Amino acid sequence: MPRPAELPPNSVSWQIDPRRAVLLVHDMQHYFLAPFPPGEQPRTDLLAHTAALRERCAGLGVPVVYSAQPGDMTPEQRGLLVDFWGPGMSAAPEDSGIPEALAPGEHDTVLTKWRASAFHATPLLELLRDRGRDQLIICGVYAHVGVLLTACDAFAHSVQPFVVADAVADFTPDHHRMALQYAASRCAVVLPTSAVLEALSAAAPASVASAGGLS
Repeated sequence: MPRPAELPPNSVSWQIDPRRAVLLVHDMQHYFLAPFPPGEQPRTDLLAHTAALRERCAGLGVPVVYSAQPGDMTPEQRGLLVDFWGPGMSAAPEDSGIPEALAPGEHDTVLTKWRASAFHATPLLELLRDRGRDQLIICGVYAHVGVLLTACDAFAHSVQPFVVADAVADFTPDHHRMALQYAASRCAVVLPTSAVLEALSAAAPASVASAGGLS
């Protein structure tokens, strides 16, 4: 995982506001986590940091949204994904399931996702607009595929994306760095988990922070 001192400089100075933000837990399913050996980096930090973000957001009343592919997609449903990625995952829980440590809570939203971007053929944009939210905090996998494309789509829809540098992961360090560099220079703010957690709590209204959540 990249350390804070290794992150690329951001081109913009957007600040996270828990009253404007939604947390997106992107594709954290067993199938997509399989390339990362258990008990080793980047999997350990990926899971721990994502769980910390989810817990903090839930406690502050920040909506938490998961994207998850359905598994057993037909060739028509997968379309050109087949040419690059093959038939994809099965619908079995060992493929399509989300790790227990990151299990969606009662008030979280799980979106069925069909393409790399979490905005494509999902109600994510409508959800943001319905809730009066225009910031998207993104964690999950893979940094240079769905995470980056989702950040680009958010930017195109006038939603400020925040990519959490050490709560995303990729096949290689080079892919990871490339995604962060592009995001920071072209479409998003790139921050470490520690900075996101601090910003969420610091910007939260006192009544929310003391109550531990919203009704």
